[in-house]
Amino acid sequence: MIHIHGVARHPRTGDLLLATHQGLFQQVDGELVRNGPAIDLMGFAIDGDGTLYASGHPAPGTDLPQPVGLITSQDTGGTWQIASRGGQSDFHALSAGPTGVLGFDGTLRHTRDTKTWTTREIPSPPRVLAASPTSGRVLATTEAGLLISQDDGATWASLTPPETAVLAAWADEDTVVVSSPGGRIATSDDAGRAWRRHPKSIGAAEALWAGRTAEGQLEIIASVEGRVISTTDAGTTTRTLIQ
Repeated sequence: MIHIHGVARHPRTGDLLLATHQGLFQQVDGELVRNGPAIDLMGFAIDGDGTLYASGHPAPGTDLPQPVGLITSQDTGGTWQIASRGGQSDFHALSAGPTGVLGFDGTLRHTRDTKTWTTREIPSPPRVLAASPTSGRVLATTEAGLLISQDDGATWASLTPPETAVLAAWADEDTVVVSSPGGRIATSDDAGRAWRRHPKSIGAAEALWAGRTAEGQLEIIASVEGRVISTTDAGTTTRTLIQ
């Protein structure tokens, strides 16, 4: 299995997307197909309208700067456009939401138009940034704990999940999913105020996504030990999507 930096379902089609060391892959009829060029997609986010945002490093021969800065795609990774900071930023953490893009390249930066950036402060470097779909509240997993911002990263407050959160995702405007270093899942139905710890570990995850199925179930997808798995019962049972 290729090394996965990010995983998501496309908000319009439901197709599984993997942001990897070798580019963006889409699951088609059970098989992985690479869309577009071989870019090491270190940072990856997808907006509710299906716009893809990414950052990282191009493969040799790819007509992109090193690092690529913030790049965007409107065709599920078939082509990428440089939005800004080409040759300047390698965002290892990215979030995209209704109030703009937040990225961390050693400095926390926010943009509303993908062109003009404002520097922000954060108590500790984030491993993951995740924006809620309606208000754009942002979660950050850090060594200082799980943080939340209501103002595009200008200020941060602490949340207290039952175990250390290394990965975090919004399933909807109020539902938060986090995973611990040991792969335990915790969920919140009120944007992180109260939590439920689920008993079974899914294994240490490298990437995490959460959303709602057509039936309204909470689906959690994770990259774990070379596999991509899905669970609709917070890890009690899992289904392998990609081996």
